[in-house]
Amino acid sequence: MTASCFLGVDGGGTKTEFVCIDGEGRVTGRTVTGTTYHLEVGVEEAVRRLREGVETVCKALEIVPAGIDYAFFGLPAYGEDSAVDPRLREACGEVLGHGRFACGNDMICGWAGSLGCEDGINIVAGTGSIGYGERQGVGARAGGWGEVFGDEGSAHWIAIRGLTLFSRMSDGRAPKGPLYDRIVEAFSLRSDLELCERLMGGQGMPRGEIAALANLVSQAADEGDAGARAILTAAARELLELAVALRSRLGFPDGMPAPISWSGGVLSQQRFVRETFLDLLAATQAFVTVEPRHAPGYGAALYARRLSAMSGV
Repeated sequence: MTASCFLGVDGGGTKTEFVCIDGEGRVTGRTVTGTTYHLEVGVEEAVRRLREGVETVCKALEIVPAGIDYAFFGLPAYGEDSAVDPRLREACGEVLGHGRFACGNDMICGWAGSLGCEDGINIVAGTGSIGYGERQGVGARAGGWGEVFGDEGSAHWIAIRGLTLFSRMSDGRAPKGPLYDRIVEAFSLRSDLELCERLMGGQGMPRGEIAALANLVSQAADEGDAGARAILTAAARELLELAVALRSRLGFPDGMPAPISWSGGVLSQQRFVRETFLDLLAATQAFVTVEPRHAPGYGAALYARRLSAMSGV
């Protein structure tokens, strides 16, 4: 008897992970491609990367896409553009060659992984930020409005505020701290204004590379930069607001702590932001924290298995 195969695709602002599991939840295949954030790379390139990932993981498993029982594509910005969403969904069907799949926002992958598809809230703080939760079969999201006017608490948001602080340090509106030196060193700046060219010139930095600069803010905070620490504290407060909003939207009654977990590089790798966020959660007495059980890629595969069972496929 052929083993079951469930494919989860976790599309992020920096990379896209493809994970296959069997009916028992064992990982049977995995691969990674670049970001499938279509607002950055375009729809055609996003689809090409999806096709590449599916073909690679199928080749490793020695199956064709028809051998995938069910797939879930968690894609960045999915559900936010009525013109693009149908194109992405159609493309996913063409990549698989069958209709046993579903598309959704990549926020679902984080929730499904961190909480194992159980009721509760997951806060994602990676390149961007968003919160998603489910309770009694009802889902809700908060945040995730994009880097132009949202994504508060994300790596991109932290990086932009760090760059703003650098500009203020450079021209005397703020005292120079370790962040100033970290940015000069990272870009090998000959003059401070050269940063404008490096970020916005003809070879300007894409969203993911800008987001990576959040690490410089974290390093400066560890070195005692008060301004950098204030940025990271503000990021944690913004993420708390996502959690509080979702708790209300999902209707958790007073006195019932809402299970909450997290995913994404900011909360997983930046200790100061995570610890501040957890302290703020504890102070509300309205949440019970759950250490992330699985990575989002595995969560996407779990969600594919769940959808398959619900659909009877």
